[in-house]
Amino acid sequence: MAPKCGVKIKLNRQSWWTLYWFRECDVIVPAQNGVNPGWEKKVIEYFKEKLKENNAPKWVPSLNEVPLHYLKPNSFVKFRCMIQDMFDPEFYMGVYETVNRNTKARVLHFGKYRDVAECGPQQEVDLNSPRTTTLERQTFYCVPVPGESTWVKEVYVNTNQARVSPSTSYTPSRHKRSYEDDEDMDLQPNKQKEQHAGTRQAGSVGGLQWCGEPKRLETEASSGQQLNSLNLSSPFDLNFPLPGEKGPACLVKVYEDWDCFKVNDVLELYGILSVDPVLSILNNDERDASSLLDPMECTDTAEEQRVHSPPASLVPRIHVVLAQKLQHINPLLPACLNKEESKTFVSSFMSELSPVRAELLGFLTHALLGDSLAAEYLILHLISTVYTRRDVLPLGKFTVNLSGCPRNSTFTEHLYRIIQHLVPASFHLQMTIANMNHLKFIPHKDYTANRLVSGLLQLPSNTSLVIDETLLEQGQLDTPGVHNVTALSNLITWQKVDYDFSYHQMEFPCNINVFITSEGRSLLPADCQIHLQPQLIPPNMEEYMNSLLSAVLPSVLNKFRIYLTLLRFLDYSISDEITKAVEDDFVEMRKNDPQSITADDLHQLLIVARFLSLSAGQTTLSRERWLRAKQLESLRRTRLQQQKCVNGNEL
Repeated sequence: MAPKCGVKIKLNRQSWWTLYWFRECDVIVPAQNGVNPGWEKKVIEYFKEKLKENNAPKWVPSLNEVPLHYLKPNSFVKFRCMIQDMFDPEFYMGVYETVNRNTKARVLHFGKYRDVAECGPQQEVDLNSPRTTTLERQTFYCVPVPGESTWVKEVYVNTNQARVSPSTSYTPSRHKRSYEDDEDMDLQPNKQKEQHAGTRQAGSVGGLQWCGEPKRLETEASSGQQLNSLNLSSPFDLNFPLPGEKGPACLVKVYEDWDCFKVNDVLELYGILSVDPVLSILNNDERDASSLLDPMECTDTAEEQRVHSPPASLVPRIHVVLAQKLQHINPLLPACLNKEESKTFVSSFMSELSPVRAELLGFLTHALLGDSLAAEYLILHLISTVYTRRDVLPLGKFTVNLSGCPRNSTFTEHLYRIIQHLVPASFHLQMTIANMNHLKFIPHKDYTANRLVSGLLQLPSNTSLVIDETLLEQGQLDTPGVHNVTALSNLITWQKVDYDFSYHQMEFPCNINVFITSEGRSLLPADCQIHLQPQLIPPNMEEYMNSLLSAVLPSVLNKFRIYLTLLRFLDYSISDEITKAVEDDFVEMRKNDPQSITADDLHQLLIVARFLSLSAGQTTLSRERWLRAKQLESLRRTRLQQQKCVNGNEL
């Protein structure tokens, strides 16, 4: 009797989900029964319902936390990532037919959620079958969220209840290593490839590699050799935007609604893990490569093949069953704050907002060496976000320049550590002549490899970018350095990055919180300059900052983290009554001294009032908060004026 078409879901003893297709990852239906078009929707609906169950997502193993060699091929996994690049759509065999060479029996197979179309013993793919269906899917190149804070990773690890051990059902002939170690791996020697070639029938059609026997091809590693069979002269570049990043990059196959996603979106994916070693085999000469690759792909350059078909052990594939954009990556909050079930959490936290703000203000005052005014502005900066765009003008951005910082000291480095402990994602840019001249800030299109090469400014929304200008010394900026400074200025002013596509530039809107530390006024534009007035100078800055962090209870630190993330998503409005009062106030100030306030100053006041209100948990502007905003701005301007008089020049 022919097997019944379907999907088998198994919850093993370690309590994490593994998805198996029938007959070693195969969904098959008898040819006489035809294709059941509804099975795909049933799979998606099944997992949607399962993931709604209490704590169900926590039982799914995550590629962010679990080493790849601990996961079984074709298991159900999740991945928290950013779309770094979008490859061209690819065609694959949605349905294909195999023929038994002895009995001539025909069987239809589904090709969805897989890369390798495998056949049973004595079976071969009928490439001319009229039942073969070609479908389309989109491939994203995804990387772990750039700049993700250590505390975020730790919370995700601690809350994930999936317990896994090295897979025993899929044991390769070499010891599996971590992602970083795999950069030095080598594919199996040519001799071993020839032995495999003699015992299996291989080929590719419609985006699916296929082989003549069910046993998978394994790979071997040689620690002292390079990836010669991939024509690699150096370890494979995972194309992470920021230096020092670790974790897996993945080729993500999306089957529906891919138009909803764009480059730099942060996603949480649930799907089928594909790490078949046959994906890693690309021979040196074109003749061998053409026997494994789709004929349409043989026109690709060797560099494009290298980038688009990296070793599966280094860049695994995920076939997406469910995907959702993430509002944020703070694991201490519900993933979607707009849902009804999240309202209880939000209302409960808002009820205790006042003491949290007071404690955070005190904490940041100590971090800023006793300067409470600078701490107020740092809070406003950390909760700021671009809430809308009017034509090309981003509204809500609030770049702060903290001037008066000690030159060539470790103050900014330690202040960044404090910020890093509070926000989910951040990056510290040391603005030296060497860095500005040599670092790649702007992503650019590599037409040879047909990929988007990442740059430092390819960051997800709400990333905190801390720029240390105190390290800048006299020197010559070359052409790349000038371009990098221009890119930073455009990011701050317009909240956009112009990606370089050689023949043209393409604007990518962004929402990055930029905080600049400098000795005098920053060379970069800023929405607000606040001059630091230290009330104490610790003899040992490192000990002082370490003791400050250790004095804060973990529970209090978590409240700070929730506070700074949650307030970004609160709605805000100004009543007609307050709008009229603000207009009258502006006219009155102009009447007393026309030079004292401009339209730009009014805009700045409204931004400060907005985030000051939100920082207190108020979603509408009150008269009290408007007066407080005017007071803060007056204190800030007075301080700058005093410093200008002391130094005799403009800060």
